[in-house]
Amino acid sequence: MRTDAFALRHIGPRESDLNHMFKTIGVETFDQLIYETIPENIRLKNDLQLEPAMTEYEYSQHIHELGKKNKIFKSYIGLGYHPTIVPAVIQRNIFENPGWYTAYTPYQAEIAQGRLEAILNFQTTVIELTGMEIANASLLDESTAAAEAMALLFDVRTRDQKKNNTNKFFVSEEILPQTLSVLQTRSNPIGVELVIGNHETFDFSTEFFGAILQYPGKFGQVNDYSAFIAKAKEQEIKVAVAADILSLVKLTSPGEMGAAVAVGTTQRFGIPMGYGGPHAAYFATKEEYKRSMPGRIIGVSIDANGNRALRMALGTREQHIKREKATSNICTAQVLLAVMAGMYAVYHGPKGLRYIANKVHSSAVTLADALNKLGVYQTNTAFFDTISVKADAQKVKAIAEKNEVNFYYVDTETISISLNETTSISDINQIIAIFAEASGKEKFTVSNLSTSDNFVSNLERKSAFLVHDVFNNHHSESQLMRYIKKLERKDLSLNHSMIALGSCTMKLNAASEMLPLSMANWNSIHPFAPIEQAEGYITMLKKLEQQLNVVTGFAGTTLQPNSGAQGEYAGLMAIRAYHLSRGDNHRNVCLIPSSAHGTNPASAAMAGMHIIVTKTMENGNIDVEDLRARAIENAANLSALMVTYPSTHGVFESAICEITKIIHDNGGLVYMDGANMNAQVGLTNPSTIGADVCHLNLHKTFSIPHGGGGPGVGPICVNEKLVPFLPTNPIIPVGGDQAITAISAAPYGSALVCLISYGYIKMLGAEGLKSSTEHAILNANYMKARLEEHYPVLYSGEMGRAAHEMILDCRSFKQKGIEVTDIAKRLMDYGFHAPTVSFPVAGTLMIEPTESEDLAELDRFCDAMISIRKEIEAANGDDTNNILKNAPHTLAMLTTDTWVYPYTREQAAYPLDYIHDNKFWPSVRRVDDAYGDRNLVCSCAPIEAYM
Repeated sequence: MRTDAFALRHIGPRESDLNHMFKTIGVETFDQLIYETIPENIRLKNDLQLEPAMTEYEYSQHIHELGKKNKIFKSYIGLGYHPTIVPAVIQRNIFENPGWYTAYTPYQAEIAQGRLEAILNFQTTVIELTGMEIANASLLDESTAAAEAMALLFDVRTRDQKKNNTNKFFVSEEILPQTLSVLQTRSNPIGVELVIGNHETFDFSTEFFGAILQYPGKFGQVNDYSAFIAKAKEQEIKVAVAADILSLVKLTSPGEMGAAVAVGTTQRFGIPMGYGGPHAAYFATKEEYKRSMPGRIIGVSIDANGNRALRMALGTREQHIKREKATSNICTAQVLLAVMAGMYAVYHGPKGLRYIANKVHSSAVTLADALNKLGVYQTNTAFFDTISVKADAQKVKAIAEKNEVNFYYVDTETISISLNETTSISDINQIIAIFAEASGKEKFTVSNLSTSDNFVSNLERKSAFLVHDVFNNHHSESQLMRYIKKLERKDLSLNHSMIALGSCTMKLNAASEMLPLSMANWNSIHPFAPIEQAEGYITMLKKLEQQLNVVTGFAGTTLQPNSGAQGEYAGLMAIRAYHLSRGDNHRNVCLIPSSAHGTNPASAAMAGMHIIVTKTMENGNIDVEDLRARAIENAANLSALMVTYPSTHGVFESAICEITKIIHDNGGLVYMDGANMNAQVGLTNPSTIGADVCHLNLHKTFSIPHGGGGPGVGPICVNEKLVPFLPTNPIIPVGGDQAITAISAAPYGSALVCLISYGYIKMLGAEGLKSSTEHAILNANYMKARLEEHYPVLYSGEMGRAAHEMILDCRSFKQKGIEVTDIAKRLMDYGFHAPTVSFPVAGTLMIEPTESEDLAELDRFCDAMISIRKEIEAANGDDTNNILKNAPHTLAMLTTDTWVYPYTREQAAYPLDYIHDNKFWPSVRRVDDAYGDRNLVCSCAPIEAYM
């Protein structure tokens, strides 16, 4: 056994297991299995051209040395990113804890109550600080959240505004530059016209449906927007405010000013800058707009016993259901980071947050007063943490960088300086010394922080916030550590058992990939720091782009999209830009098979495309003749086909090359959804099948953890035609020579977690990546062979094989009164998270084991499913008091004095022997979703509010 081979640790099945698995499947070798799974004409002829695999120790040394090439300067750049103090108790117990970072999106609420409570805390923090009525469970970054606000306000226009096609949206010139760029990207395809200007001279014309303001402004100016918002309301113009969340501890909230939406980032609530992300954005609005709100909402409901239980609320408004009618394609969040930000609020509480906000503001006032004494005058009439001064920018920059300090240089004579919670008296004195030297004045020092405020008194916050017990009872480390552990115990994560979710690829997130995220050399860099200070990052990111080019067979990659849905959108926008560059402005038809992910039509609608759904055949494959007919009849206007490969049904369709040729012959390009890339790496690729662009879910195939529903990264890889159109950034130029405007806020998106995928590829190498794919296919087909005697398998390839996932058809069990949801809930009693429920076909389970699961774990899961099948047979459709309908069974049920069920406690809680060794207890009984939607509560209201 080669103990230093990473592949040995990442891949579950042992060499000694293979003969048994092959025999069960009915093949003799890997070669035979792959031959029977993947069409020969798309198989790669050569191995991937990647560097040899590193051992875990070699990688640790490598990433440490590479990190030294990053220069960690004191950062006062601001623009929405700030140095922050990550409380050690949160870093150790959440950020570095697989019990938190390996959890899946909380679709199975009964085994996710801990995460749901943590997110509810986050939502409460946002609601109370912004003064709004409802908040979601986080978005991707501030800039995309602002774009979502614009889309919401466009959707909720008045009937007259819609009738008159009122389409102008005012953007304050105070907006962050990266937010403006994302707004420009998102506005044009949906028919919104941006008007950028000074809010003080805005004319409130009836041609406008909405506006967005920055609070404080990009260079620190604090404005009272109350009069603006009141006047806008008179003209039925709804206003969004992008607000710094820490400033809202001291300043009047957007809700109190009358805003319709508040957005921003919670990065400065204890999340490292990480060269741009991941960070949890927030989105809050009024209750009346809840059906148009993007992202996930965590709500309070009750379980089968009437006890309080949490779950994801209002699911019918999401893109999976609404498809092309959705106002947003967002299908993920930044849950792990939202949990951390929420815990930051829990740990510090209202008094602690006031202390931090006061210290930050006092630091800014102290610095402004000192610089004024030097004759370096501060120009903001009111500010929170950011001052804007007049000085010789070139001279200051040279001295500042010599002292390892970064400011933001607005122009040749204006410098913006943003202070933060890490700023000390000595830091302030260092800044004073820099400006003294630049202006030829004698330097001096300050010894105390100013006690005066520098904003107009009517903007001082009067309202209370974070009054709930949870924000006032956990201020010692012992208290918070125990609270975090209490919540963790309620959640089933990968550190407990396999999570066999089809389409979601819940594989191992190796510790050696994760460790560098805690290193200061990687997590402390501002995304807009001068590029020469980020040599380690640029080296790593460029190498990752090159690795992904090799894996996909494409010519270029952008890492900017910070979720899979963002990747879909970026890919379609690149295709759109390509057609526009050729004068083909009319090419706007997007063909999408009916089996596609719900995000596909939502993304196409956001990209301004006209969607035509094509048929799938009874065997689940794309109906090639229907696709051909639609392509030919729309040839003059055909823009793109969106296709998932292997298919959403877990099959390598042999007609894929014919399908892509049909699109190309009719003037369109092919977008491949990379959700199922885990079945391709090293064996085939998107270029070979004829795609022009694909997105990759780095949080699936390339091992970034799901974190309870995020972070994710969704880069796009493109062929030579589309390389020129890869997106840029307004501050750090990236992308192609005809780049589209920004897709997300930071130039490289969530750069910090890209380290994970970089390490995954570095340590597996070409051979390990290929072996991972082979084992993913092996594991899926082994489970298929064991389960198909008990459950019908809905689709398979031409030789009877699954790709990396399969669909079990559970619809016939309705005769026994059993729904697929009952199976999902009963699996919790066996210690497992359910596979994907009712997607892509209602009444089914889609199972994907990944390569990381060993034979014993595969067998445990199969044994559980076979045992449940016997329980289904024993059920009676006329009697709902059965073991499946009552699942899951909680410890409280098992320990009550009375037992009113026609089966034993042993059968309920320990149906198979292995469970005795490692029992996981769901913390609530089955959650009542309908009750929660009828009585929507999405914050920590007093307990009486939901009795």
